Amino acid sequence: MKHLLRIQGMHCQSCASLIERKLNTTSGIKNASVNYASGKVLFEHDEQVIEIDKIKKIVADLGYGTEEVDHTHVHPGGGVSQNWKTFFLSLLFGIPLIYLSMGPMINLPQPAFSQGVIITIQFFIATMVIYLNKSIYESGISGFIRKAPNMDSLIVLGTLSAYLYSIYVGITTILFPSGQTMGLSLYFESSVLILIFISLGKYLEALTKGKTSAAIKKLIGLQPKEAILYQNGKEEKIPISEVKVNDIFIVKPGATIPVDAIVMDGESAVDEKFVTGESIPVEKKKDDTVIGGTINTNSVLICKATKVGDETMLSQIIKIVEEAMGSKAPIQLLADRVSFYFVPAVLVLAFISFLSWSVAGYSFSFALNAFLSVLIIACPCALGLATPTAVMVGTGLAAENGILIKSGKALEIADKINTMVFDKTGTLTKGEPVVTDEISLDYESNLMRIAYSLEKNSNHPLASAIVKKALEKNTKADRVFHFQEVSGKGVMALLDGARIVLGTERFMIQHGIDVAGRVQENKNSLQDAGKTVVFIARNNEIIGIVGIADVVKEEAKDVIAKLKQMNIRVAMITGDTTRVGETIGKSLGIDTILSEVLPQEKSDEIKKLQKNGGVVAMVGDGINDAPALAVADLGIALGSGTDVAIETGEIILLKNNLWDVIKAIELSSYTLKKIKQNLFWAFFYNVVGIPVAAGVLYPVTRWLLNPALAAAAMAFSSVSVVTNALLMKMTWNTKSPR
Repeated sequence: MKHLLRIQGMHCQSCASLIERKLNTTSGIKNASVNYASGKVLFEHDEQVIEIDKIKKIVADLGYGTEEVDHTHVHPGGGVSQNWKTFFLSLLFGIPLIYLSMGPMINLPQPAFSQGVIITIQFFIATMVIYLNKSIYESGISGFIRKAPNMDSLIVLGTLSAYLYSIYVGITTILFPSGQTMGLSLYFESSVLILIFISLGKYLEALTKGKTSAAIKKLIGLQPKEAILYQNGKEEKIPISEVKVNDIFIVKPGATIPVDAIVMDGESAVDEKFVTGESIPVEKKKDDTVIGGTINTNSVLICKATKVGDETMLSQIIKIVEEAMGSKAPIQLLADRVSFYFVPAVLVLAFISFLSWSVAGYSFSFALNAFLSVLIIACPCALGLATPTAVMVGTGLAAENGILIKSGKALEIADKINTMVFDKTGTLTKGEPVVTDEISLDYESNLMRIAYSLEKNSNHPLASAIVKKALEKNTKADRVFHFQEVSGKGVMALLDGARIVLGTERFMIQHGIDVAGRVQENKNSLQDAGKTVVFIARNNEIIGIVGIADVVKEEAKDVIAKLKQMNIRVAMITGDTTRVGETIGKSLGIDTILSEVLPQEKSDEIKKLQKNGGVVAMVGDGINDAPALAVADLGIALGSGTDVAIETGEIILLKNNLWDVIKAIELSSYTLKKIKQNLFWAFFYNVVGIPVAAGVLYPVTRWLLNPALAAAAMAFSSVSVVTNALLMKMTWNTKSPR
């Protein structure tokens, strides 16, 4: 089963790589994915082999804490306030040290202290700043002890090297003013500046990372704290956690519906936009279902709870989005492999740069400068943040638009789709029969009244269509006698003393009713249009024909045209007859029409398309679509569909609007574009930055990067990656198709 845990104490991507590798090599655990950006780990485990407490202990042994993810409460965040406090105090203490050490270079007035006093002041300030950033040192030293150094280990090695070297120079200068250390530079300000920039970077990173999960916070914020129970005419407020299935509760105008429920009494419009993305309030009446987290707008509703706690639709949406944000796109694998070996490689490069400059005859201070700059500028976090931040923002944006994308893998596959297969019934069509034609053959003006009088006694889907049409026209039903229903064929009754037979052509023939001539012409015309024909006869003569069809969704034709513009081949698959399939398919502009396909054969048709080079997405809603959704490269399920279809689909469209198919593909492509931009920047920064820090440009430019500037560059690299992902929020709406 899948499980999601929050990880405490991760400081960089190397930490995430260490935990992920350990879990994936543990028996009973598979597909572990640690997301540094969200601070969570998603994995599958066999409860018979390893219990969750044992998994938590494995993580604890690596030096990290764990906690269960609560989908009903907003997590306080990634230490934004603490990071701000650390940065502010580091800067506050650091300014005097920077003034004392760098002021003379630009002729700023200096206090009349002796050199020994100035060195001592610098030492105490540097020590205080190191103490303020003790979490970095705890993490970095722990990494060395576990033989798994991380980014903090690089910072620790760099700043402590400068700090300890400065102590050595300071002590010998004070004790032996004319000794060999006379004239050597102190590096206290380098350690302090590095820590100031690092703490600033961690603050900005925490701040921007928090914004990537804004969609989750918004969804959790939809859940009300209380519900109003309604018992024996009395109202009682209780915490939402105490609501049980079958409890009756009242929802007043403007209030949020606490849990999923069915309306027992009342009529009102419910605003579902924050859950499903549906912009127009939906009218609700008795026996309609309502979703927890949606807003009752104008009238009182009395409801009965059907799903509570983690079973509500909103909780399931939050869970899906949380898991998607914790997942990885396949494109991340290269960055993960690089991140695992990154820190050891940087350590080696730093020592090589130090030794190279020393052997070349340059001063110890010069070699130390290069050593520090290489350690500090290296940034595995940019690599680790490149993909997950974009995935988090992309899946969050999708959720806000009523599209649930279950994984980063689905995002990447959606960008590659070249073949889109639609199920017909309930996907391209509305999924319910509707009366489209009423043809009177003997000038019978009461055709619908006659049909309604009989069909209101039947539960057949075609009867429901006729009843619905009659009610729309405010048609009155008359009393019938001797009503009979023959399953799958039709109904009979006496109405106003006349024998009425209503049903299929075969049913008419069985009762000796002539269906030739004009009747046949009308029948053929309706069937050619893909409609089901219902005959109505009175005293053995046909008096009218009703055409019934599963009406195509209004947006279907435009969506298919848009897919073709995107160079995506469109196919339709249906169990209906070839005549019906061809009629509907051609009216929508679909070229590949697969008719009379049995449910178990749908997946075989998908495989055939894949063998012909198709990267296939399947859009469906029914139980019979589940095998095809599973076989397709990408399964897209409609939110109104069956639980099986929704469980199988990798993308779920909550609004059942086909434009969301386009939106999902375009958002996936846009997210992948951001991922590629981030990865390019992260690799480019490190490939260029590390050699520059090592001093490869010095022979030409006579310039060597200062460690403090290296720290600023490192902080900027992580923040820039997260910021680029966040820019999607500002630019996506202009790209949305509808």
